[in-house]
Amino acid sequence: MAAAGGVCEPLPPPSALSPHNRDLLALSGLDGRIQVWDTRIGGLTLDYVPSAHLNATCTCLAWAPSRGIQESHQKKRRKSEPIVRDEQYDLLTIGTATGTILLYSIVKGELQSKLVGGHDNRVNCIRWHQDNGCLYSCSEDKFIVEWNTQTYKVKCKWKGDTSSVSSLCISPDGKMLLSAGRTIKLWDLETKAVTRQFTGHSSAVTSLWFINSRPSGDSTTSDDPTGLYFLSAAVNERFISVWQVRSEKKEKKALLSFTLSEAPVSVDLAPSDSKEEPLKLAVVCRDGQLHLFEHVLNGNYKKPLAPTCTVQMATSGNDESSTPKPISILSAGLCPDRQTVVLCYGSTTFPVIEKVVLKTDQPHICLVRDIQKTVTLRRDVVVTKVKTPVVKADANVLVPGIPGHSAAAGASISRKDGKRKPGGQEVSIEDRLGAMDIDLPKVQRKGSLPQTDNFSVLLVQGLESNDADILNKVFQTKNDSLIKKTVARIPVYTVIPLVHELTKRLQGHPSSAILMVRWIKAVLVVHASYLSTLPDLVPQLGALYQLMESRVKTLQKMSRLNGKLYLVITQVTASEIAQKVRVNQEAKLVYEEESSEESGGEEEEQNTESDDNWEEGEEEAEDKSEDSGEAESEDDMNVDKVNGDSDVDLGNESEEE
Repeated sequence: MAAAGGVCEPLPPPSALSPHNRDLLALSGLDGRIQVWDTRIGGLTLDYVPSAHLNATCTCLAWAPSRGIQESHQKKRRKSEPIVRDEQYDLLTIGTATGTILLYSIVKGELQSKLVGGHDNRVNCIRWHQDNGCLYSCSEDKFIVEWNTQTYKVKCKWKGDTSSVSSLCISPDGKMLLSAGRTIKLWDLETKAVTRQFTGHSSAVTSLWFINSRPSGDSTTSDDPTGLYFLSAAVNERFISVWQVRSEKKEKKALLSFTLSEAPVSVDLAPSDSKEEPLKLAVVCRDGQLHLFEHVLNGNYKKPLAPTCTVQMATSGNDESSTPKPISILSAGLCPDRQTVVLCYGSTTFPVIEKVVLKTDQPHICLVRDIQKTVTLRRDVVVTKVKTPVVKADANVLVPGIPGHSAAAGASISRKDGKRKPGGQEVSIEDRLGAMDIDLPKVQRKGSLPQTDNFSVLLVQGLESNDADILNKVFQTKNDSLIKKTVARIPVYTVIPLVHELTKRLQGHPSSAILMVRWIKAVLVVHASYLSTLPDLVPQLGALYQLMESRVKTLQKMSRLNGKLYLVITQVTASEIAQKVRVNQEAKLVYEEESSEESGGEEEEQNTESDDNWEEGEEEAEDKSEDSGEAESEDDMNVDKVNGDSDVDLGNESEEE
């Protein structure tokens, strides 16, 4: 089973439902705050912020075994009182990103102890042993640690895998331990030896759950080779596999799988009380849907099983202007009656807890809820012990807002109570307005507000009134300094609307998108501290992130295309220049010698002769010239003879010769 190298997408906030009756829900927010909610009334019972919640954020939560029965045995006066429920849970275990484990008591409202020294990296999972009270944890440092909760020290520590160990699970009989890493390993808790390994997932396993298909009081369960199963889920896989622990065949493949719409976020199961009763499984996926499964574990099943019921939540959308919007389900838990489901939906800051009875005979269920109204009614707005600060006479009170529109107010105007003292002089309205300094001064003095204040005022007005003309006038500026000063002067409550407006304009014409990028950069740089404090920052900036990611993906392809076009254009230009040079290769000057064609012909003939015989050629030429002179003289003589004696017969001369 190859590891995927970690989860690519951001992990959901950790949550934990108390076992059995599901009365308490522990939920960790994005800001490091841990809240405990009562599922019976849907109210907040505890709000705990660890001292190191920023650098050591919460990574996993787990409830310690209930202590109700132990306290009833310790105190004899409990005999005359009703017996305390064994489902009363007190201790909440918190795993952190630095390797420290915190034990927090919700009854006392204080931190009970810290478990330090076992891990030096992120804690991924925490599991309690139901019998001996030991605590088991796994981490990114590849180790599994067994803690002694009496001394709060490490009892045993061993290497669980070659990579990080992501999940743990203890068998119902308390003798075996499952660990998930690159492979699923089954450990013997006494000898700490691996008895079996399971492979079949294509990515790293993230979660494990044991299933007991027989009643817990049945002693034959642990010895039955077909009675112990477990579930596993992996990174970015849209199914949950079912494995058989004790099997004579020891098959490497899973028995069956449950298909999902997205990767699972929260899983809860209700084991069957008998062999014929089906297993019930509740899975919350990353897309916010809840899938319910019912299946009897009786052997292999080749085809993946589809959910028997899918639950979605949405707003009402009764008004004509509003449309129904989906509501994400954060977690879900099955109650002992196997029909009631505890749903936690909404945001992690103000979640809504509700118990719903679902009929699984319907394949699709949509629950319509008015989440805004519910959150408003259930939010605790009671404020007590309000103290009025003491303000000196020479102090200036700075009011937040736009500079110039909320300048320093004089301390003499503020009073501790709203009643006017008897005999006191009442301040006129003109004096009050002058002290508030609402209007800007007509003539700007030296050192007064810069001109960029006008842009900030216009920007706020345009965002509040949604006036496109005003916003176009402000966004047309190209001065980076002016943009930065304008963004710095707007109030913080307009930062998110400004980001949404800029995101919408980024999807428009490319020329306007170039200007919007400058504004986006200024907003993220100037208001980074404010944006980091928002609990719902990820959904607020989701559209901007997706837009930027989609455009950046094409950057590499466009760069390659630009390089290829540059090479082609360069080669075409070079070839055109070469052709022009070849066409224009004409002689600017032609030089010819004054010799005639005959002399030229003789020179060519002479040039054909070899250089070695040039002297002999000259001598032969001289001899020829002499012979030619003699021949010419003889010819002259013959001509004279012929001319002198015209009676000579030519034929006789030829015969004599």
